[in-house]
Amino acid sequence: MSGSHVGVIIVGAGLGGVRVAENLRANDYAGPITIIGAETHPPYDRPPLSKSVLLGDDDRVDLKPAGFFAEASIDLRTGERVSAISPGDHTVTIEHTDDPAQSDTLSYDTLILATGLMPRPLPGTDGLVGVHMLRTIDDAIALRAEAETASTAVVVGAGFIGCEVAASLTKRGLSVTVVEPAPTPLAAALGEQIGELVTRLHRANGVDVLTGTYVDEVLTDGPRIRGVRLDDGAEIAADLVLVGIGSIPVADYLDGSGIELAAPESGGGIACDHRGATSAADVFALGDVANWRDEGGAARRVEHWTHTIEQATIVAHTITGTHATISASPPYFWSDQYGLKIQVLGSPRAGDDVHLVDDDGTRFLAYYSRDGVFTGVVGAGKVGAVMKRRAQLLTPTPIAEVLG
Repeated sequence: MSGSHVGVIIVGAGLGGVRVAENLRANDYAGPITIIGAETHPPYDRPPLSKSVLLGDDDRVDLKPAGFFAEASIDLRTGERVSAISPGDHTVTIEHTDDPAQSDTLSYDTLILATGLMPRPLPGTDGLVGVHMLRTIDDAIALRAEAETASTAVVVGAGFIGCEVAASLTKRGLSVTVVEPAPTPLAAALGEQIGELVTRLHRANGVDVLTGTYVDEVLTDGPRIRGVRLDDGAEIAADLVLVGIGSIPVADYLDGSGIELAAPESGGGIACDHRGATSAADVFALGDVANWRDEGGAARRVEHWTHTIEQATIVAHTITGTHATISASPPYFWSDQYGLKIQVLGSPRAGDDVHLVDDDGTRFLAYYSRDGVFTGVVGAGKVGAVMKRRAQLLTPTPIAEVLG
């Protein structure tokens, strides 16, 4: 066991961890910065994993050039995992992923938690050959390698990851079946009306979309899968299965730390105030694992790339005591499927009123409202039309004004 001292320790070497380190240096923070990442790879971008990496267009999607961390005097420690935190002592315990028996203790002045999510597994599939989840670049490369010799695939779950993987595997030439318990893909996020348009898009590209059903059993020949059996008894042959049934905030290392977790009904994750501060002194959290309260007190955990960027800016400015200038912007994310960019701007909910204003059979544009107020816009292949509504989502705008 060795001991050393660093100023800021960042747990998690993904987008949030890298951006907050970069912002600290930009704000003239001169103390030591250490980033700790469980994977052995340099920090990389995750959105391309289900698209360009799975398609074979990219092998590396690094967030920064190779020399960035040394040039910025940032100590990047990959292949290491934080196993415990002691806020009272201002220390973290680190295990080496290739040899958990080796551990280190590091002291910190400020600790930032950006550990992200882990995929939710399908019960009964642990250790089966041919069953995949997609969170890391190693996951994407393993799925890509198996797809090279596969002809059939089942995607379990029709959220954004499931839909993107279905599109990529279809482009690779596989026959793909999507199995979703909800009435449509993306129903929980965008509601059934838009979900039907997404269903149409997938079916038009040859995907068999089965909704209102679920996988009751994964069929095997020895350790390898050969297909799935649905709840109605139907069997679907498959060379590989991709499980995309949601994710879980990575926060197990907080056991015994006293750091407060958010209630499941608000999204779970690490509970934070509106600037990312946790219940422990000098400990912040950001990104997919963090559940921030807004200035009105409402708690919410958001899994958007742009949201993480904004949080990294706020946390860095809070630590350095400088003023964060962030241009007002509504929440935004996108998904690429079959050459179309599906964009979601604002905060639409599945139960909102949906106003479909444009639909040519492939591309579409829809506005969302709640109690007569414009809440969001969703478009497929309508980049300009979506983004022109940004200003109207910054203040309460009657939907009649938008439609007019």
